[in-house]
Amino acid sequence: MSELGEYLRACRARVRPEQVGMPSSGHRRVPGLRREELAALAGVSVDYVVRIEQGRVGTASAEILTALARAMRLGPDETDYLLRCAEQPARGRAGTEGGRTAGGTASASGAGRQRVAPATRLLLDSMNGVAALVLGRRMDVLAWNSLGAALLTDFGLLPASRRNLIRLAFLDPAVRERYLDWERVGEECVAYLRMDAGRYPDDPELARLVGELSMKDADFRRWWAEFHVRAQRNGRKRFAHPVVGELSLEFQVLDIRGQSDQMLVVYAAEPGSRSAEALAFLAGWTGDTPARGPADAPGPNRELDTGTGRPD
Repeated sequence: MSELGEYLRACRARVRPEQVGMPSSGHRRVPGLRREELAALAGVSVDYVVRIEQGRVGTASAEILTALARAMRLGPDETDYLLRCAEQPARGRAGTEGGRTAGGTASASGAGRQRVAPATRLLLDSMNGVAALVLGRRMDVLAWNSLGAALLTDFGLLPASRRNLIRLAFLDPAVRERYLDWERVGEECVAYLRMDAGRYPDDPELARLVGELSMKDADFRRWWAEFHVRAQRNGRKRFAHPVVGELSLEFQVLDIRGQSDQMLVVYAAEPGSRSAEALAFLAGWTGDTPARGPADAPGPNRELDTGTGRPD
């Protein structure tokens, strides 16, 4: 079965009939919408839906896929992923099949060096009172300020190949324990990584990351198989910090213009709150100086080369 077929089936299974005005009474052998119901809602033939799901369609038109997405009430990220799957019918998959990784040579835009621009590094150094990270493809941690390191972990002490926020959240017990709402955070991480796989289906580093996490974490395997696709752009996260205790922080994700696949993630506390006091204490505790690590580990003021090399 193709990636497009698997994703379409997964999305169809998540839609409750009553959500789209279909009767939910009677015996249903499968969860979600039946194929004939989806076909009727989208205005296409049942046979065409069957052939897409079975991987027997060479190319599917954007118009038909958009109609299917609208019928299932998919969000923008989910619709984009559906269309991207259709664009890659014969390419390798940055995913897993039975615990095995699959993928080919990375596309020109999907691999290689990611550099943090001097202006971005200057911005990080000037951001006092908030925790901030620059993330790249696969949620690789490219740069950070001192409060970002104090909140999550000292990235400067990690080899460059291990500085990945998703990998740390799943496989580093100390980082995982800092997220009070772990299941929600874990699902969001997997949904973002799945979206990244749609953009770069042949990225070997992404395939290795998915393979490692699939082998080592049952939650990741389960969530990856559910095909949720979403980029969380803002919200609130609760942390359990070993020094200052519980913090509730608002986060915002901002794309960095002129830098492909780089985003600035900022965590801030509501003024006057206990979390603001805790964050201020952390800032004083770290001295609010740039993050430091071993001589070969770049801090926020040093260039970081990512996208090369296997995990240690």
